[in-house]
Amino acid sequence: MTVPKEWLQNITEIIGKENIISDPLLLEPYSHDEYPQKEIAVNPQLALIPGSEEEISRIVKECGNYSIPITTRGGGTGLSGGCVPAQDSIVISLKRLNKVVSKNRSNRTITVQAGMPLHNLYQEVESLDLFFPPHPGDEGAFIGGAVATNAGGARAVKYGTVKSFVRGIQVVLPDGNITQFGGEIVKSSAGYNLRDLFIGSEGTLGIITQVTLMLLPKSNYTTTLIAPYDSIHDAIGTVPKIITSGIIPTAVEFIEHSVLRGIEKMLNLQWPAQTGIASLMFILDGKSEDIVMEDAEKLAALLESSGANDILIAENKAKQAEILKIRSSIYESLREAIVELFDICVPVSEIANHIDFVHYLEEKYDCCLPSFGHAADGNVHTHFLNRKLVDGVFKDPVPDWENTLKKVKKELFNDAVKRGGVISGEHGIGKTKRRYLEETLGSVQVGIMRKIKQTIDPLNIMNPDKIL
Repeated sequence: MTVPKEWLQNITEIIGKENIISDPLLLEPYSHDEYPQKEIAVNPQLALIPGSEEEISRIVKECGNYSIPITTRGGGTGLSGGCVPAQDSIVISLKRLNKVVSKNRSNRTITVQAGMPLHNLYQEVESLDLFFPPHPGDEGAFIGGAVATNAGGARAVKYGTVKSFVRGIQVVLPDGNITQFGGEIVKSSAGYNLRDLFIGSEGTLGIITQVTLMLLPKSNYTTTLIAPYDSIHDAIGTVPKIITSGIIPTAVEFIEHSVLRGIEKMLNLQWPAQTGIASLMFILDGKSEDIVMEDAEKLAALLESSGANDILIAENKAKQAEILKIRSSIYESLREAIVELFDICVPVSEIANHIDFVHYLEEKYDCCLPSFGHAADGNVHTHFLNRKLVDGVFKDPVPDWENTLKKVKKELFNDAVKRGGVISGEHGIGKTKRRYLEETLGSVQVGIMRKIKQTIDPLNIMNPDKIL
């Protein structure tokens, strides 16, 4: 399919020739996200870079008139092929929509355009002396994409996912109408909650162009604890005791030590715990040092009584930053051999059993599945590698890894559902998990999703072939 000449003339009048990319070499970056297997990449027909919400509205109307599919692109940092264009689609990039619309310190809100990168957003929030807790990981992600996938991150245990902080969104609907859902208000019982319908919809129902976020007072002090264990079951089994004790950490991460060896070599740094087979990492924050350290001491006592070995409390900011750097570098240290990254979410009480199943699959299929995750919200990140990993060093290729991956993927997803979990906790369904959605959620739920999609987007021009 080639875009009609009349359509292209209309689009050129709307955004100008300089904001239309047609060179196949320049389109390549728009063909994929950060999903490791580039075979899913598809070059769009064109990439359009509008400069305003009104221009997007006019583009969408033109696409509807000619039934041209649209894939919206933010920072391209996704891990499920969510912004991979469908065949014959055009891409609308939001990178020029990167401005602050309004700041309201009295309401503790900020409204920004959807193309603002997270690192810019954090700076704007800092200028208000306030705090936006969600930190999905890659600060190059755009806030619109974070909302469209309901991104999570390590801080979700205390503060929730991005959804918890969205007060309002502006959306360009598939017919081109610009609509506001929610705003700076705190409460609403005015009909169906349509705002939340678009959060996590991955661009399949409309294009999010502005976001109004709730902000919090800043936490003035943080500390980090590392607790090594001789058993992953003992480690994970401690987490419910902590949460029910009244201590709510900002983050609780579990890391098997075998995963860390390559990072230590790569960064020339050493994980603080060298005993045991796994660690829990805790981040605590609060208004004052006294409050945080009181919680840290209570937490340390609880960890010791639950079988932890020597516990490190990192009060020094430099040491905290070093620990966080090691934790944040896991993906990078494995990147060259990763062909699939799972983000399964199970009830907290099932994490250790799910990890046992991961190790069972490693033995069954003679493959490497290094895993870590968010221990207090049940989000487990398991990586499928196409090479063996021994003491942090990549070795021989995994034989017939493509077929092995298909089997492992299906078994992991089935195990998640069996334990009351879901196949994605924060990355989204996108293109790479869509075939598994109905068999894991069931035909009733997916049937409702299809009816919603058909009602809002009857021409199926909004990011087709994603989720469903």
